[in-house]
Amino acid sequence: MSSRFRSSELHLFRRTLGTPLKFRPCHHLPIILRPKRKPSPMVSLPKARVLITAKKRSSIEGVSEEMNAIASQSLDSASARRRVRSAFLEVQQQLDHCLFKIAPTGIRTEEWYEKNSRGLEIFSKCWLPKPGFQMKGSMCFCHGYGDTCTFFFEGIAKQIAASGYAVYALDYPGFGLSDGLHGYISSFDELVDDVIEHYTKIKGRPELRGLPHFILGQSMGGAVTLKAHLKDPSGWDGVILVAPMCKIAEDVTPPAAVLKVLTLLSKAMPKAKLFPQKDLAELAFRDSRKRKMAAYNVISYNDQMRLRTAVELLEATSDIEMQLEKVSSPLLILHGAADKVTDPLVSQFLYEKASSKDKTLKLYEEGYHCILEGEPDDRIFTVLRDIIAWLDSHCSLN
Repeated sequence: MSSRFRSSELHLFRRTLGTPLKFRPCHHLPIILRPKRKPSPMVSLPKARVLITAKKRSSIEGVSEEMNAIASQSLDSASARRRVRSAFLEVQQQLDHCLFKIAPTGIRTEEWYEKNSRGLEIFSKCWLPKPGFQMKGSMCFCHGYGDTCTFFFEGIAKQIAASGYAVYALDYPGFGLSDGLHGYISSFDELVDDVIEHYTKIKGRPELRGLPHFILGQSMGGAVTLKAHLKDPSGWDGVILVAPMCKIAEDVTPPAAVLKVLTLLSKAMPKAKLFPQKDLAELAFRDSRKRKMAAYNVISYNDQMRLRTAVELLEATSDIEMQLEKVSSPLLILHGAADKVTDPLVSQFLYEKASSKDKTLKLYEEGYHCILEGEPDDRIFTVLRDIIAWLDSHCSLN
């Protein structure tokens, strides 16, 4: 509980209180500034240059060179991500992970692409209970930064669907299998509007009418979920947050002057990858064996964070922090007590500030960031049972 907030979404700034902000050196982004010299009639002086290179994906253990070559190609376009996902789909399903090996059978699934009002093709997937099983409600999922609604979430969704819930998920524009430049968020509010638009259509489906609707957000998806709730307070019968990104601790918040400069830079070169992205697998996955399996999520975005994306996440989190008292929905917050990616104390802060009369905070001893994917098997199923039990209790209320 003494850990500081180090979000994978906002792992940009590190400074000690009372000391000036310093940027960590980055081998991928040397900034070359040539000193001024006296004019020469023979030589023209080069201007300052910023060299931007893409991060090379590490090799995946246990797959062929050919498969590694497929995984290492540029994933900037949605078409490339879709090809890579297709190539690895069978391999992913054979991983020795409890979410895949102990997945319930008979779950009905469907995948589809649908253009939204902005003309972007959005990937979506659903998991439905076995035929004949009475449906209790629906649950919509918002994934974390760089992640996708497939891979590990497939196993999570099947467990929840087996308990009688229709589970729906989408990939945000720029992530997973949806349209957009990989890892790029031009506007966090637009992203939230895309989510609201998509799930409003889902909730209007004939088979879901009259049923309670819940929304679950993980990590950055927690911020998306909170913003969606704040924009439409009566849109959901309950909100579930797993290790949410909803507040930045003071010691990692850039000074106002620095934030202003970053904002201006983000307008000049918004898509530039200017911030070093640390490999956070060791911080996110407590189980070392499951940590290695994370590399098989080949369409995740693990490159340096794009400048506009970084500014949008900072501003979105600041906006959420100022509105926490407006969070009024029935609320379940789940967090690993040893999380060093998003601080569990931030979840405690949210729990205390939210105006919800029905709110629950669960902290899991020794738990890391990915309590639904990267913990020992018994802990993963404990968290899943806690989610399902909370859903069941709130469906009975409805």
